[in-house]
Amino acid sequence: MATTTTAGRNNGEGEQKRWREKGGFKTMPFILGNDICDRFATAGFGANMITYLTQQLHLPLVEASNLLTNFGGTSSLTPILGALAADSFAGRFGTIVAGSVFYQLGMLGLVVSALLPSLRPAPCPGAPAACQRASGWQLAALYLSLLCTSVGSGGLRPCVVAFGTDQFDREPGEQQVTAEAAGEVAERKRRYFNLYFFTMGVAALLALTVVVYIQDNVGWGWGFGIPAVAMFVSIVVFVVGYPLYVRLKPGGSPFTRLAQVAAAAFKKRHVAVPEDAGMLYQDKELDAFISTNGRLLHTDQLT
Repeated sequence: MATTTTAGRNNGEGEQKRWREKGGFKTMPFILGNDICDRFATAGFGANMITYLTQQLHLPLVEASNLLTNFGGTSSLTPILGALAADSFAGRFGTIVAGSVFYQLGMLGLVVSALLPSLRPAPCPGAPAACQRASGWQLAALYLSLLCTSVGSGGLRPCVVAFGTDQFDREPGEQQVTAEAAGEVAERKRRYFNLYFFTMGVAALLALTVVVYIQDNVGWGWGFGIPAVAMFVSIVVFVVGYPLYVRLKPGGSPFTRLAQVAAAAFKKRHVAVPEDAGMLYQDKELDAFISTNGRLLHTDQLT
């Protein structure tokens, strides 16, 4: 019995030691490197797309604007699906990698369409109204590429920032968090957010100047190719840091927990609330991942 207890204690200590060896600022070169290349790619890809649609595919301005509006709306909805997948079964790391791959496929499709003459209408030096617009299958290739980038955005947007903050969370199984330790964690996260938004701004600035200039003055093949290469670099940099990351296990679908809360509340709707909050239900293991102080506090405002 004593041997079993000692072995369990040693295993727990070994797990916490391995946890301490992961995460922290040593993961930032990989995470921020990925974010810089990713933001550079996405900003460079979307900044001048209206010009590509009107001047290269000869679409009317209204139709091109509607296309980009639909694309933006789809890209705003897919993060909901990505967040559900990350929380339910895939985890943030897997969702980011999958989203990056889909985004890369979409960008490669745009590069191919910009390079192959068969995937875009013939050049037209005359008035735009007299130019032959893109055919149905040429637009289908464009739509497929944009759809891949929308799916990729769904995997990236809800997970990248949260995955970075995971690297500074406290150790699993640690039941009590002192005010000093909580302050240190908050300070590290503050520094992370400062670095994150600064690097994102620099990457977007470079994309909106350098990439747009290349698209307008060098060619659309290079203009789409450079962001595509940056996206590939971001995937490689992110995957290389795999051994150093803190990778939290998926907590399950939030809809399942919401349904459980609603069912329990309805079942116990006639039960009197005890005066001692310590007698109420507590799940420290679950609360540790959804509360900054490791524990959700009860409230009397709803009684």
